[in-house]
Amino acid sequence: MAAPQVASTSTTSTDVKAGKLLQSAMAVCFGLIIVGFVGFSHLEVVHNAAHDTRHANAFPCH
Repeated sequence: MAAPQVASTSTTSTDVKAGKLLQSAMAVCFGLIIVGFVGFSHLEVVHNAAHDTRHANAFPCH
């Protein structure tokens, strides 16, 4: 019977910072895409779906 092996991984602070930076950049890009799509969409369904939330957060749409 073989003894179980435990894989050890080491993470440097540079790897952690790079991961957090990538996650932050992706969140910003995703947010800009969402706001850009809803804010400039000519589809009435999209506008009406976001209308009340946008006004509640003081984001003008007219």
